[in-house]
Amino acid sequence: MTDDDTASALAAMGPRLRAARERRGATLTDVSRATGISLSTLSRIENGRRKPNLELLLLLAKEYGVSLDELAGTISATAKKPPSPSPWCLVEDKAVLPLTRYVGGLHAHKHVLPATGEQPLRPRQMSHEGYEWLCVLSGRLWLALGDHDLVLTAGEVAEFDTRTPHGVANAGSGGPVEYLIMFGPQGERLRLRVHPTAN
Repeated sequence: MTDDDTASALAAMGPRLRAARERRGATLTDVSRATGISLSTLSRIENGRRKPNLELLLLLAKEYGVSLDELAGTISATAKKPPSPSPWCLVEDKAVLPLTRYVGGLHAHKHVLPATGEQPLRPRQMSHEGYEWLCVLSGRLWLALGDHDLVLTAGEVAEFDTRTPHGVANAGSGGPVEYLIMFGPQGERLRLRVHPTAN
């Protein structure tokens, strides 16, 4: 990018930011409240009287749901995107649906183990850094956790340090097993903020 290209991109930044805000149906006041950027700063950026720094651009791009490339004009906001692949993926013998975009910290997945007509073998175990919370939605899930074997049914939950060898299998001869996993790769845990009251 030449100096002229940079100057052009910066000159067009204000109108692009205004257009992105208007596409979202947001006012400057709405954006100021959501981002913590003052109204006067937002107005000066949109009117070209102030060049936005990277910190401001990142906040605004996130708020408007656009990329920095779109704001800089290096790609079109209306460029045709390739069709998204199915969000489900197959991992070994199970279907996995990511429920969060993994950017670090806690993330969630829905897993489905297919029905099995035969007696399953004890699940193959693995261990790794992190902490896991697992909740069975339907079916019967065999959780091999270290030397312990547990069969969890709908509504039952297990949580454990993933450095403990662990593995899962469909424990029933009926249908599939559906379960949710919340995983903290750095050992993050779910925090219970509200406790049930005693009657």
